[in-house]
Amino acid sequence: MMCFDDIRPYEDQEVNHYLNVLLKDDLFHQVLFFIFNDEQKVKEISAMLTNVKTREELQVQFMYPLIENWIIKRTTSGVTYSGLEKLDKSKAYLFISNHRDIILDSAILNYIQVAAGMNTTEIAIGNNLLVYDWIEHIVKLNGAFVVKRNLPARELLTASKSLSAYIRKTITEDNVSVWIAQREGRTKNGCDQTQQALLKMLNLSNCADFASGFRELQIVPLSISYEREPCGISKVEEIYKKEREGYVKTQSDDLKSMAFGLTRPKGRVHFAFGEPIDARLDEIAKCENQQESIQKLAEQIDACIYRNYKLWPYNYLAADMLNCGPKVNGNVDDACKEKFAELLDDMVKTIGDGDGDCQKKLFMQMYANPLINKEKVEKSKIYSK
Repeated sequence: MMCFDDIRPYEDQEVNHYLNVLLKDDLFHQVLFFIFNDEQKVKEISAMLTNVKTREELQVQFMYPLIENWIIKRTTSGVTYSGLEKLDKSKAYLFISNHRDIILDSAILNYIQVAAGMNTTEIAIGNNLLVYDWIEHIVKLNGAFVVKRNLPARELLTASKSLSAYIRKTITEDNVSVWIAQREGRTKNGCDQTQQALLKMLNLSNCADFASGFRELQIVPLSISYEREPCGISKVEEIYKKEREGYVKTQSDDLKSMAFGLTRPKGRVHFAFGEPIDARLDEIAKCENQQESIQKLAEQIDACIYRNYKLWPYNYLAADMLNCGPKVNGNVDDACKEKFAELLDDMVKTIGDGDGDCQKKLFMQMYANPLINKEKVEKSKIYSK
C-alpha cells in the first residue's frame, strides 16, 4: 500500500483541528476581513468555523455560500452548465478541463456539483501555489491534493507514480471524482491543449491494458468558458514580456492572479460537461505504439473541449477584428463593440509600456482562438461529444 500523506487532502477527522489552526493565523484573519469587510461578521464566521467537523459541512456551511454570494453574484453575470444530467451521480469521474483561472475553475465546478446534488470533487493543485501555510490548509480542507512540480528527474518520476496511483485509487476505490487541468499552468492565449505528459502520468498506475486502464478512470472532458477572460490583462502582459524580456513568473505573480481572478468581472460563465471518453478507447489502443495512442487520446479530449466550448460575442468580435473568423455584421451590438474597445484600451493602459498594438493583438487572439479551434474540430472527423 502506498502512503499518500504528503499529497492527500485533509480527512474528516482532521478538519476541526486545521480549521482552528487557520483561525489563529493572522494572514487568514486578514483574508476573512478582506472578504467580509466587517469585523463583527468575521467573528461570526470564525465562531461558525470553530464548530465545523467534516469537509462536507465546510462546503455546505461556508464554501458554497461564499462562492455564491462573494464571487458569482458579485463578479459574474450568472453561471450555467450543460451535460451534467448525462452523468451518473453514483459514479466517480476524472474531469479533465481547460484551465483559465487558478482558483475559480475548480471552485465553480464544486459549486455546480453541490447545486446539482452531487458530491464535491477532489482537485489537483500545484505545490508552487502553496506559498503560505494558510493557503495549504484551506485548499486541503476543501479536497485539494498536491501536484509536486520542479523536481529533479528521478524525484519527479517517483512523485508522478504516487500522484497517478492516488488519482486512480480515489476514483476506482473511494468512488470520489477528481478534477485536474489539461495542462500545467493556465491557458494564456485561448488555445486549450491537453499535455501528453498528463496522460502519461495517469497511465503510470495502469496495471491493465491501455484501453481498460483509461476506461476505469472515466475521463470526462470539461469545457470552461468565461465571457470575460479572468486575468486577461495579466496573461497578455506575461506573454508580451516573455517574448521580449525573458520574463520569469514569480510567486507574487501567481498570488496577484489569484486575487484578480476572484475579484474582477467575468461576465457570463458556462461549464459544459462532455460524455466519458470510452467509446473509442479500443480503437485508440490499436495505434502502432503507446506514444501514438497517448497523442490520439489527447486529441479526443481537446476535440470535446473545443466542440462544447460556449462562445460569447467577444469571441466572434475578436475573430472578426483579426480577419480570422466570420463577419459579425449586425450580430454583435454597438454597446458590445464599445465595451470590447474599452477593454483593449484599459489593457494597454494597465500594462503601461511597450507596443500597444501588439498587446491588443495578443488580447484579441486570446478571445478569437476558442472560436478558431471550435470551427476546426467541427470540420474535422475527430469524434467527440
